[in-house]
Amino acid sequence: METPDLDVSQLLATMETGLQPYLSRDPIMIGIHTGGVWVAESLHKALQFEDPLGTLDISFYRDDFTRIGVHPQVKASNLPTDVNERHVILVDDVLHTGRTTRAAMNVIFDYGRPSSIVLAALVERDGRELPIQPDVVGEHLRLAAEQHIKLLGPDELSLKISEKDS
Repeated sequence: METPDLDVSQLLATMETGLQPYLSRDPIMIGIHTGGVWVAESLHKALQFEDPLGTLDISFYRDDFTRIGVHPQVKASNLPTDVNERHVILVDDVLHTGRTTRAAMNVIFDYGRPSSIVLAALVERDGRELPIQPDVVGEHLRLAAEQHIKLLGPDELSLKISEKDS
């Protein structure tokens, strides 16, 4: 299967345009560790958000926590702005099954009750297991079941499509 040539800077520009209608709501932006934070940092800067960027670690909220082991790579969550009654733009690098997004929303609701959550993903791929869809997406991809996509960074962002290990 031929893999597409993915220019991350072009995907980010597409996302910036897609997020414009939501900016009138004075939203806060939150990135999901790790790749979602990298994407959010770029968008946050380009769209000139005044509120600081929030970051979420979902390690302990995953529904497969017991399968991934007792030593996940945990990073600190940081929500420097109150989420109560705020519009949130939640950013991730790759939307696949929807489980990461579900976990991230659980974390957000532990901090408060936002007015709304807009999901922005750099890449959306097939394979959804939960009824979660992005509001803004850089690129929709159809990948073979044995393919995996990963965002590399943080200094220079690039996407790598590879075959999953057997």
